[in-house]
Amino acid sequence: MKHDQYAHITDQQLLERFYADHNNYWLGILFQRYTLLLLGVCMKYLKNEEEAKDSVQQIFLKAITELTKYRVDYFKSWFYMVAKNHCLMKIRDNPFRQTEIKEQMAITPEEDNGLRDHLEKDRQLELMEESLRELNNEQKLCVTLFYLEKRSYNEIAEHTGYSLPQVKSYIQNGKRNLKILLDKKLNS
Repeated sequence: MKHDQYAHITDQQLLERFYADHNNYWLGILFQRYTLLLLGVCMKYLKNEEEAKDSVQQIFLKAITELTKYRVDYFKSWFYMVAKNHCLMKIRDNPFRQTEIKEQMAITPEEDNGLRDHLEKDRQLELMEESLRELNNEQKLCVTLFYLEKRSYNEIAEHTGYSLPQVKSYIQNGKRNLKILLDKKLNS
C-alpha cells in the first residue's frame, strides 16, 4: 500500500487508528509526513547532516515508544517538541558542541546565560511531562484538566464524574506528588 493514498486522512485520524489497533503502519504514515520537518529541526540545532539523520531515526524510535505509553492529541507540535528536546539534550550533553555553537552564533555572555536557562527550562518541562505521566490516573486527569486546560473544579467534576471534594483532593495530592517526583528527577 502507498502512504499517499492516506493524504486525505488527518493526523488525528491516523493516531486514532494507531491507538485502536496498535499497528505501526499508521505511525509510519505520520512519520513520513514529518520526516523533512524533523530533519530540518535536527539540522538547525545539530549543524551536522549525518548526526541529524541519526537523530531522526532515534526520534522515530522514541516516538513509537512514547505513543504506546500515552495518548497525544496534537501530533505535529508534539513531534516537533520531541525532536527539539532530543537535539537540545545532545547539545547539553556535549560541552564541546555548546562552545562550537556559541562561537558560530557569536553568542555574548548574556545570551550564553539565556541559552543555558533555555536548555534548563526545556529539561525541566521534559521532566515535568514525564512526572505527570507517573501520577495515578485520577490525579493525572484532574491536574491536566485544571492546570493545562484551565478548567474549573465544577467543570472537572462534571467531565469526570468525580465529586467536588474528590476533584479538589486529586488536584492537591497530584500537585504535591508532581513536585516530589520532579524534585527527585532534578536532584538525581
